[in-house]
Amino acid sequence: MQKGMLIILSGPSGVGKGTVREQLFKDESLNLAYSISMTTRKPRPGERDGVDYFFVEETEFEEKIKEGKLLEWAKFVGNYYGTPKDYVEQLLAQGKNVVLEIEVQGALQVMEKCPDATTIFIVPPSFEELERRIRGRRTEDEAIVQERLAKARKEIATKDEYKYVVENDDVMLAKEQIATIIKNHCTNQD
Repeated sequence: MQKGMLIILSGPSGVGKGTVREQLFKDESLNLAYSISMTTRKPRPGERDGVDYFFVEETEFEEKIKEGKLLEWAKFVGNYYGTPKDYVEQLLAQGKNVVLEIEVQGALQVMEKCPDATTIFIVPPSFEELERRIRGRRTEDEAIVQERLAKARKEIATKDEYKYVVENDDVMLAKEQIATIIKNHCTNQD
């Protein structure tokens, strides 16, 4: 069985990474598996442990860091986020194309360790639209919104570190562009 491909899907908070990912996963021909991230933040309404994230306590997360059991990790807005290494390696070994939907700081760590990864940065049509999307969630107070916006400006500046940049003005168009990138890479691996 051929080993799967590692795909990094990244971009600032509020750009629509999750929405685009959901559309990608409807295309079974892409043979995708979602790498569930681990976090110490509390679940948002409707989020489920082991489906949306692996929700853990800070002490457990810090132990995983010490043991080198995370492909990448970051601390943002007081919470840790990271990718369990063993989980990703199992999926790749099964021939799955593994999608890491991660923030820029984590993506850069993975790029260092996995230079063959297919890296895709999703950008908003404008910064104003990004702000509208973040505020539209209505899940965080103003201080957190401001922190996310400041971080987004810095993250957008890193887009040239990625192999591909896709604008998410229309979810289905962004999905099609990313699906084409994945199919082209799968063809080149054969």
